[in-house]
Formats: sequence, C-alpha cells, structure tokens
Amino acid sequence: MRVLIIGDGKVGHSLAGQLILEGHEVTIVDRSEAALQRSMDTLDAMAVKGNGVNADTLREAGAPDADIVIAVTVSDEINMLACLTAKRLGAKYAIARIRDPEYHKSLPFLMKELLIDYVINPERILAQEISRILRYPFTGSIETFARGRVELMDFRLGPGDALAGHSLRDLYAHKPSLPRVLFCAVQRGEEALIPKGDLVLQADDHVYVASDVPTITAFFKAIGKNTSGVRSVMLMGAGRIAYYLAEMLLKMHIQVTVVELDEEVAQEFSEALPQARVILGDGTDQELLSGEGLDTYDAFVTLSGLDEENIMAGLYAQRLGVRKVVVKTSRDNYQELLGSLGLDSAVSVKQSTGDTILRAVRTRSAADAAAAVERLYHIIDGEIEALEFIARQEDRVLGAPLMELALRPDALIAVIVRDGQVYIPTGRDTLREGDRVIVMVKGGGVERLDDILGGQA
Repeated sequence: MRVLIIGDGKVGHSLAGQLILEGHEVTIVDRSEAALQRSMDTLDAMAVKGNGVNADTLREAGAPDADIVIAVTVSDEINMLACLTAKRLGAKYAIARIRDPEYHKSLPFLMKELLIDYVINPERILAQEISRILRYPFTGSIETFARGRVELMDFRLGPGDALAGHSLRDLYAHKPSLPRVLFCAVQRGEEALIPKGDLVLQADDHVYVASDVPTITAFFKAIGKNTSGVRSVMLMGAGRIAYYLAEMLLKMHIQVTVVELDEEVAQEFSEALPQARVILGDGTDQELLSGEGLDTYDAFVTLSGLDEENIMAGLYAQRLGVRKVVVKTSRDNYQELLGSLGLDSAVSVKQSTGDTILRAVRTRSAADAAAAVERLYHIIDGEIEALEFIARQEDRVLGAPLMELALRPDALIAVIVRDGQVYIPTGRDTLREGDRVIVMVKGGGVERLDDILGGQA
C-alpha cells in the first residue's frame, strides 16, 4: 500500500520503519530538513520537505494516490487539517493523532467534518494502560483481547517461586489445582522465547500468561502474587497523560495526588479535576516527596517529559517501599535496563501509538478486511507480537486438530474465544468459523490467521 506519513518525529520515523519492513511504500512529509535527511539515510522511504497542510506539498508527496495518510506532527490542528486536505485531494483513508482533552470531547463531530477516519490519542491510550497495570501491582503490563474477556499479563519469577524448575509440559501434573493459563512468551536475559512444552521455567524469567479475567486472577493468587489493587496514587507531572489517568482513577474512587513544578500547569490541572490534590513542587525533590508521605501511597507514577527524571524518582519511590512504581520512558532501549533495576512497569507513548496505528494499517491492508488483525500488541521490546483474529470459513487452519497443523516454529495459538467462552487450547482442539483466536508470533509477517502456517503464508 501507499502510505503517506506527515510528521517525521519519533513516532513518525519509527512507524515508517515498521511499515517499510512490512512491505508498504512510504513517503514522509516534514518541514525539518535534518529529520528528513535522517530518514533518507536510515529508511527506504521517499521524503518531501514542506507543510503537511499545504495542498501543493501533499500533491508532490502523492496524497491523491495514497491508500492511507497518517498525520502525527506535534500539532493537533495541523494533523486534522492535513487529513482534511489529503482526503479532499483523493487519499482513501486518514488517521490523525489528536491529543488535547478539549478536542477529545467533540471527536465524533470533528471526525465527520474533517473527513478523519481514525483518531489516535497516545496519552489517553497510555493512561488506560497504566490504569490496568495499577489493578495488579505485581505485573509490568496488561493487554486485553476479545473485547476485554482475555488478558495478557507478565510477571517475573523469583528464586523461591513455586513455578521455577518445572517444565511447562509437566507443570499441571505436579500442580493439578493450579488454574490453567497459557504460557505465551518468556524473556530470558536478552532472549525472547515462544515457549514449548519442554521449556523449564527459571528464576528471573519474565513470563507472559493469558486467560480469561477470573482464571488469570485466580492463577496469580495461587502462586502468591498480590492481586489487590491500589487505593492511593501519586503522579509526578500534570500533563495530558496525568489528566487522563487521574480522571480514570478518580472514577474508580482512588485517591489521586499530583506533583507539578509549573504553577500555571498546576492551576489548570486543579481547575480541571478539583477532586485531585495538586502539590506545587519538584517531583524529583526527595525531601518534598518524603514530606508529602510518598511511602504511604500504594503507587507512584512518573510522567514528566524527561526519562532521567522519571527513572530517578521511580528508583527513590522503590527504595521507600512504594508497592507499585510505573515509569514513563520515550526510549525503547531503556526497557531492559529498567527491568534489571527492578522497575518492571515501564510504559512508552511511542510504542503504544505505533501499535495502535499499525493495527489500523494492517486492517486496511488486508486483501479481505474480514481477515485482518483485530488487535495487535508488541511485547518483549517488540520481538514478539500478540495478535487477535476472527476465524473465517476460508481459513485453512480450521477443522484440523491443532497438533496436526504445520505451524511456523515461532508461532503459538494461545487462546480461543468461542460463543463468549474462553478456552486454553490443547493439541486435540480445533478452530471453528467465528472463533476469536489469539496468536503469539516472533519475527512478524502475520497479517492473516493463515499466515501462522509454516511455508504456507
């Protein structure tokens, strides 16, 4: 497909690279010559210098023939107008990044009037992710599938954990009362693994499991993980993510305190969400945090614009014994480092944005929209994808026992949702038309359910 990306910042550049890997023809528009030169040096993409709202610039970039236009500049207004102009020129589908809470309140109207087909709000998506993490303080991340019926969660095995030393094939024979979940992926050191039955769980493994919500909750209780949620949260920074997150937490009757250095920003936040307590001060000031009783809070979330400040404040909260610490970072290569420091819950705006847009692109790019990816998440620094499909009558994976399917060695059918019921499949199970199927794959290349078949994609 011909994809036009307007905005060559972190998100635009990363997205362009991923789309090129998936075989799409990508053109990037930006006013910064330096940013475009970087993309031309590192990506197989065309680059056009200019304003993404300018019709002549968009014509030069090929907007009239574009299958998808993705506007991800730093300006909501430019993104909206760029989509409108591109659609008027003939672009088939338009995706806009719109972040301001004021625009969020009138999105249906804006989308209709400005011809925007899909809106991505990275800050709100990240706030939703953090709110899910706070439900289970021991986990690093929670992703949902099948309209919320299935959750994919991760945890780190400690030296004394009961699961360590058991192979997945024999685990339930040794522990028959353990609620049955699917072990989807394992990160061991720097290696990402799609686990088979002979994999022996080891201390320090980062393990990903999936099942329906009641079963996965019972599983974690059975292995001694604390599944009680938080009742009080302190947020560092009063930006857009903090606004969306605080709004969600307050609706859940969770006490919210926000620390913000900028007096004007703090005042605006306090007026927008008067139920939240706002403290004017430096969130990296250890004396301030200690004086405000950080050690009495259930969770601390660092949301400043500087990774280093977020990490240092997070480490201090961890040292004080705060039960759950969530750190926002803009650098993917920090994830492993933070995990080694005990900060397992690191979240990234760029990754959340990229995953959401990629899912929309894959849906549009499928030859048959019904065969497209329903949901897509990247885990373990993007090395493994978790994807959801709806099985169709034409799919070749239907009918045969799973043990007889010639699956790619790096693919795993993790969960089946049928008639609203969640099943952890065995080798004797079969897929049926209409099933929601969640698969794990290492190495990408899966756009349709049949793509998990080895050598038959």
